[in-house]
Amino acid sequence: MILRFLIAFMAMHGLTSTWAQPKQETSGADLIVHNAKIFTGNPAQPEASALAVKHGRIYSVGSDAQMLELKGAGTRVIDSRGRRLIPGIIDAHTHVLNESGFNYTVRWDGVPTLRRALEMLNEQAKRTPEGHWVKVIGGWSPYQFEENRFPSMDELRNAVPNRPFIVQYAYNRAFMNQQAMDAFGVGTSRFPELPGTEFEKDAQGRYTGVVHGHTFTFIAMETMVPQPSFDDEVSSLIHTIHGLNRFGITSAIDAGNRGYPKLQANLAVLARDNRLNVRMPFVDMQFGDGTPMNMVEAQIRAITRTAPISPGHNLHANLAHGHVYRGAGEVLCLDVHDHENFDRPAVIIEPERMRQLVEKDVARLVQRRIPFRLHISYDENITPFLDALEKLNEKTPLQGLRWSIEHAETISSANIARVKRLGGGIALDTKMALHGDGFIKTHGRDKALLTPRLRELMDSGIPLAMTTDAFRAASYNPWVGISWMVTGRAVSGTEVLAKDNRLSRAEALDLFTRRPAWFMNAESEMGLIAPGHLADFVLLDRDYFTVPESQIKSVSSVLTVMDGRVVFGTQDYGRLSPALPEILPGWSPIKHFGGYYGAR
Repeated sequence: MILRFLIAFMAMHGLTSTWAQPKQETSGADLIVHNAKIFTGNPAQPEASALAVKHGRIYSVGSDAQMLELKGAGTRVIDSRGRRLIPGIIDAHTHVLNESGFNYTVRWDGVPTLRRALEMLNEQAKRTPEGHWVKVIGGWSPYQFEENRFPSMDELRNAVPNRPFIVQYAYNRAFMNQQAMDAFGVGTSRFPELPGTEFEKDAQGRYTGVVHGHTFTFIAMETMVPQPSFDDEVSSLIHTIHGLNRFGITSAIDAGNRGYPKLQANLAVLARDNRLNVRMPFVDMQFGDGTPMNMVEAQIRAITRTAPISPGHNLHANLAHGHVYRGAGEVLCLDVHDHENFDRPAVIIEPERMRQLVEKDVARLVQRRIPFRLHISYDENITPFLDALEKLNEKTPLQGLRWSIEHAETISSANIARVKRLGGGIALDTKMALHGDGFIKTHGRDKALLTPRLRELMDSGIPLAMTTDAFRAASYNPWVGISWMVTGRAVSGTEVLAKDNRLSRAEALDLFTRRPAWFMNAESEMGLIAPGHLADFVLLDRDYFTVPESQIKSVSSVLTVMDGRVVFGTQDYGRLSPALPEILPGWSPIKHFGGYYGAR
């Protein structure tokens, strides 16, 4: 009798609760993608043919029949037509916010011949208005051209006869005409004295127009050319991100810009209108106002006083990992930056300076639990950094704090093990794909074949990612680097990775999908096609896993989905692609050539 009473009471209570609940939302998926060859990256379910998305997350993965059963009245259904689908690409070290002048730049990324590159300059010179420059700023390599060489100064002057121009190769050298040198004040007190900067002269002592330098030479020069308006900066950001989406990039960690919070205002415009089409956590650098300053002290001041935020703070109200502050770096002190100019010998930092950096500055970040990243290219500099960091760890434990060495091209086996013991990560980059030929000329082929130690790093279990380090040092196209990791060949065709130092196609892709999630503190919800993970994925224009190796560098997206919404579409999916605003200014090279060769 009591049991029947309890059952009746519970049934009535359940009915009452049902009446009290708000109206349930419509059942069914928001989006179903089917008829695909899905590489999930999930060892528990490595392959599938369909997936379903709800509220920006993947909630089911399986067969076409299973997923289509989840279709509701409002479900968008996309037929993949048998294409390969992969997780969204995560670029764990790039510099999107520094590309505020993207729309002012002729991009030579992917241009196959020097002849065509010069034609592009000539065409742009005719449309660039007076008062502006014709610029090529990074992302290319002379070794990508069929001619396998740099342009000559005569060729450049003939291409751009009536405007100042600058053509910058990575952070290694730049070419400019007399108009540009006059505007800069080259040879006068107006041009800043920058360490490592060398202007070439001919036999008569006249400047040739070629300048060699380090990173900060070219950063300073970029501030001395005509600057874009705020509207042009926002337009540049929109079209930079569109370029990333074209290659399947759905997350890009901005690894250091010109100082929070200035450039965040551009991104806030996109975030406000829910038009930020890539997740963009950021690591911040502070360059100050030109007066003597400590970069770490300036960083702490910026995030505690100027515009207070803390590590993990998301400045985007609606997008998970949308614009999260992830700490300080990649430069923490100008004096210990070892650059990565492969045309010159390695820059070796005085070990005492590394010790001071760690004891004085890194220690302050660790005490405040601010994550940090440090650009170190050469093993000779990694060793004293780790010496000091191990001592700091004894006094102030690093445990639980995510930190990493960025680039680490020549890191040794011993130092890989030391980074792992300290709980750090390593963010490699794909510069050897573009500049490996230069590395061989400077450091020798034997060293190049082990730069970096890909196989050993992959097998070490250390938190690891491959990155582009775009847009100056290398191209923002990750497939160029993926091709290099798999084939061992640079864009010139030169072998630059030993056969036993290469990766399988799945491993190379893993370094741009699952593994970079660690650097976003998001490994439990990003990098896989799996239930509960964020709905970031890409349909490719060809099957990466089966095409000839020679085609890997040409892979791109036909459909990019980020946060469950289509952010890029072409070919069969062009009608799904969100409309882009007009490119500003009207004479922009991006409007006429696109941001990557053949992509407009």
